[in-house]
Amino acid sequence: SNLLHRKILHPPPQTDFSYPQTMSIGATMRATSPNHMEDVELGSSSSANKSGTARTRPMMKLKDSNIVELQPLVEPSSKSSKGDGESSSFSKSVIASTMYSGCSIGMVLVNKSLASSYNHLIDGDLNILLVVFQAVTAVICVEFSKFMGWVEYPNFNTRTARLWAPVNLFFCGMLFTGMASMQHNSVPMVTVFKNITNIMTTIGDCILYGASIELLVMAAFGIMLLGAIFAARNDADVTQTGLCWMLANCLCTSGYVLYLKYATKTVKLSKFGMVFYNNVLCSCFLLPVTMFNGELSMFLNTSALHTVDYAVKNWFAGFVGFFLNFASLNCVAQTGPTTYAMIGSLNKIPIAIFGYLIFDNDISPETWRFICVSLCGGILYTVAKLRASRRKSRS
Repeated sequence: SNLLHRKILHPPPQTDFSYPQTMSIGATMRATSPNHMEDVELGSSSSANKSGTARTRPMMKLKDSNIVELQPLVEPSSKSSKGDGESSSFSKSVIASTMYSGCSIGMVLVNKSLASSYNHLIDGDLNILLVVFQAVTAVICVEFSKFMGWVEYPNFNTRTARLWAPVNLFFCGMLFTGMASMQHNSVPMVTVFKNITNIMTTIGDCILYGASIELLVMAAFGIMLLGAIFAARNDADVTQTGLCWMLANCLCTSGYVLYLKYATKTVKLSKFGMVFYNNVLCSCFLLPVTMFNGELSMFLNTSALHTVDYAVKNWFAGFVGFFLNFASLNCVAQTGPTTYAMIGSLNKIPIAIFGYLIFDNDISPETWRFICVSLCGGILYTVAKLRASRRKSRS
């Protein structure tokens, strides 16, 4: 009677879930209370410990009464997950390349529109001052995005600025030497040296970052270089001074692209933080230059430029430049300096065609031949990258 009394007053604990020896996914579960749920495992066997109580290993975890997390019954193979990762990486590279190409072409066309609309009003040009205007606009855009909570990056600090400063120094060197080389060399010869710059960038990518050089990639660059030389054979006007400026431009351009890859990997910033520092430092470096070369005073003394139309076009150019900054950084990070350089060369094709359609620029037969040869080189480069991507996915 005492034993029966104890069983009535203190009944044995009831299990929250009743199931046979081996449960399946379709097994029925029932909880004693909606506020008290235990971690259980489906698909495992229930065994007894030394004290005879049942124990289960959690496979289906009930973290609360509303969220159920199922662990996979079959682990995906490492080869399948690796293949998915390679496919995702290739898709990101294509998107980054397309974004950079579109923003770059748009930027050139906007600047060309500004130059064709207002350069006749001044005696000279305002190329560097336009870069400063666009950099300031880009800073305003990225700061407004941060204020609205759309993007996030740390506030300005001098240590990060020192790490990022070489990118802007290379950019300023590329800008100045490019302008000087255009004054002392013909446009076809500048195009030839631009293709030499791409080869230098590829070799630097191999030496500094261990990138593999595909035979088809070098063949693509070689075809584009030969096409540029062939197009410039009747206009090979090179002076000693022009050659020095052109070689300096090649070094600054390659250094800019190669160091940009290093900066995007080592400086702990989001892409929008990099856009912020890039444009702030660009403004700080180039604004004093516009004071010394007279561009700022020329702008201030030319009342014909103080119009709403000119301001709106400059603002729109800066808005495009904001996206171009982001697209450039993203393209270098996703693809590397070699692909970045190749895209820059291939952009000359749609720019020439749009210039012909929009601004009525003449395209000489040599330019058409260069466009055809560049297309062949671009197709060959694309084939090389696709083959390399397939080899990585199979390995």
